[in-house]
Amino acid sequence: MLHLAEVIKDTDTGKLLLNLLAVEESKLQWTFCNNQYIPLDNDDNFKEGLLLLVELNNQGQILRCQSAKDWILNLLKEYLIEGNFRSNINIPEEEARLEKWRQELTSQSQDLTRIRLEVETRREELQELEQTLSWEKEKLKSQHQ
Repeated sequence: MLHLAEVIKDTDTGKLLLNLLAVEESKLQWTFCNNQYIPLDNDDNFKEGLLLLVELNNQGQILRCQSAKDWILNLLKEYLIEGNFRSNINIPEEEARLEKWRQELTSQSQDLTRIRLEVETRREELQELEQTLSWEKEKLKSQHQ
């Protein structure tokens, strides 16, 4: 998987690490990474603060690294320079993707609400059973005295 990473220094060991900043999900979709670090075996080739494109295998091992400079400049050229903004974005496709996400979130919210109501109902049933059990226990106590 392709990642955007920054070379940072581990304050405890002084060794250089790759701080994974984002991962490519598809051609135009990236997701931020949270607190993912990979130790660099060969510190000599990297400087702190360097941004890299890093390809990792499924075990998280580095397959290849390259400077992210050209990639970032290309992003700026393609998407942020006046006149080219959104030139490569398929608006109907993005709207459909957003609608799908909205529907999934709505469905998940409804599922969570249903589950919450079921849990609340069961909790009330348990409280009623506990109360009934307590009454039965008191009733048995009073009969044995």
